[in-house]
Formats: sequence, C-alpha cells, structure tokens
Amino acid sequence: QVQLVESGGGLVQAGGSLRLSCAASGRTFSGTAMGWFRQAPGKEREFVAAISWSGAMTSHAASVKGRFTISRDNAKSTVSLQMNSLRPEDTAVYYCAVRLTSQLPLGTERAYDYWGRGTQVTVSS
Repeated sequence: QVQLVESGGGLVQAGGSLRLSCAASGRTFSGTAMGWFRQAPGKEREFVAAISWSGAMTSHAASVKGRFTISRDNAKSTVSLQMNSLRPEDTAVYYCAVRLTSQLPLGTERAYDYWGRGTQVTVSS
C-alpha cells in the first residue's frame, strides 16, 4: 500500500508564494518519478510539474514555468512544489502522484499509480 499526503496549501494574495509538500510512505520509491497535478472547479485535472528519481530531469507546464519549481528529497521520501508569483488562476486542489512502472510520459495523468487526496490552494486577487 502507498500513501501520499500533501500539505502546505492555503489562502494567499496574488503575487504571493506557497510551498507544497508531499510525503510518501508505504513502500520503497527507488527509481520512481513523481508529479504534481491540479484541478480547478469545473475543470479537468491538469499536469503541473514532474521530476525524475534523481532529480536531474524536471518538467513544468507552460502555465507555471518560471514561477513554480518542483524538487524532491529521496532521503525523506518527499516531493515539493515551490510556487511563486501566484495568480488567481492558480486556484485549485493540488495533488501529488507517483509513477511506479508506467512508461507513459510524465505529463500524462494515466502514467501515475498512486495519488494523494490533495491540498487546496486559493489565490485571491
């Protein structure tokens, strides 16, 4: 069994920053990639960022590139998302996910095997 628990969400004014964290437990994550997705009210869940096991490869959606940064600490089994220059359109529930064996692209929702329950991020204008 795998558990992913997100934290760090909240309410922030436009232009502000938040740092989301996701703690993983339940099995070894050696070799796995991890990602962040988000879902705004009335919209489909969308890719935000992903990172390889070593951290050498990262990918960010065009809408967040230059503002958000994904990172991971394998010793602590955590992945983080630093979000700067937040905009009202970043308001969403943010989910972390882990890809165990799939070879699908990291930006693909179906590539991920386990998901957290999400953390709410609200950006006021």
